[in-house]
Amino acid sequence: MFSINTLTIHAKIITSAPIYTLPSNSSQNHPINIYQLIKMKIIFGFLATILIVSLAPYSYASDPSPLQDFCVAVSDSAAAVFVNGKFCKNPNMVVADDFFLSGLNKPGNTSNAVGSRVTPVNVNQLPGLNTLGISAVRIDYAPYGLNPPHTHPRATEILVVLEGTLYVGFVTSNPANPAMKNKLFTKYLNPGDVFVFPEGLIHFQFNVGKTNAIAFAGLSSQNPGVITIANAVFGSDPPINPAVLTKAFQVEKNVIDYLQAQFWSNIG
Repeated sequence: MFSINTLTIHAKIITSAPIYTLPSNSSQNHPINIYQLIKMKIIFGFLATILIVSLAPYSYASDPSPLQDFCVAVSDSAAAVFVNGKFCKNPNMVVADDFFLSGLNKPGNTSNAVGSRVTPVNVNQLPGLNTLGISAVRIDYAPYGLNPPHTHPRATEILVVLEGTLYVGFVTSNPANPAMKNKLFTKYLNPGDVFVFPEGLIHFQFNVGKTNAIAFAGLSSQNPGVITIANAVFGSDPPINPAVLTKAFQVEKNVIDYLQAQFWSNIG
């Protein structure tokens, strides 16, 4: 901040500065104060800096990450049902229970074909997660239970093992070189071990032990989404045309017919 005395001294310096005139051949011959020129240059430089800084965020701006599979635009606001996320509760009506959920101490029911159960804690179970970009899951595995190959289209996952031994892994996206194969990264995890599955990549966990296993995971989205590969490919409604899958998997049609006839259920 400038004081009154400082401004007074500054004014005296400018008014007492030497006066210059333009050359005689100039069409105009107005007196020029050199300090005024310097002052103008500083002001213009300052304004240019503000303009650049204010526009910088827009040069790097992009659309927000989707929080659901799709959000089709409609012109009629009355017909709008879903938004990219959830509607916000009146802050004056928010209570502690909006940020609280109990029950993750209870094991999930693993009596299913793959022998595992995922108990999610996302914005659908815990409203306070809305806009916070994070969620969690508990995963229970029966002996030799599998959390089958799947992907989270909107989240990276970090998993920690509490009980048992898990064989986990993920597969990279298609390499730029068509001659190369997708790379598989795997690890055996014991209690206390942590493993990260990058966003969008196919991954799995398999209980290799003879006892139950438990793991917890955090995900970098309030609604990470899950696509179980086998369920999506062979259990979609309506079914994918067998001719497509026969060509894609390079197998006979009866194999595809058999796979599509199976009961494909989600585990959480």
